[in-house]
Amino acid sequence: MKLNLVLCEPQIPQNTGNISRTCAVVGAALHLIRPLGFEITESRVKRAGLDYWDKLDIFYYDSLEDFMEKHGDKELFFFSTKAEKFYSDVKYPDGAYLVFGREDAGLPEWLLEKQAERCVKLPMRDGLRSLNLSNTAAVAAYEYLRQRGFPGLM
Repeated sequence: MKLNLVLCEPQIPQNTGNISRTCAVVGAALHLIRPLGFEITESRVKRAGLDYWDKLDIFYYDSLEDFMEKHGDKELFFFSTKAEKFYSDVKYPDGAYLVFGREDAGLPEWLLEKQAERCVKLPMRDGLRSLNLSNTAAVAAYEYLRQRGFPGLM
């Protein structure tokens, strides 16, 4: 089953552009949860570097609640600097959904509390805020794929 990268209310079009490119290159689906901090129009898409946009399986949701209503029973993993567990300590099931929050605020506290067992983080030096969203998503995607022997990639 296909990997799913989920962006909850992304604010920076360049990050979404980089993540969309990662999705296209590795064959992952991209899920975008509104509101977005930018418009998906042809000119904005091109400026953000989304030249692989036509190679994507992309899905839109009106809100985080809408996404959770549709996918809450699936294998969801929530990336947060507040998590206790490292992303590499998890064996991701086929078809996992890797969920990332806003660049400026992360995922909502209520969700992190409710899903604490499924929250993971990338290790980093103490006192630093976080790694860039597109870098975090790429690291996470490649860990999922590494666990499967990089199927279909060369």
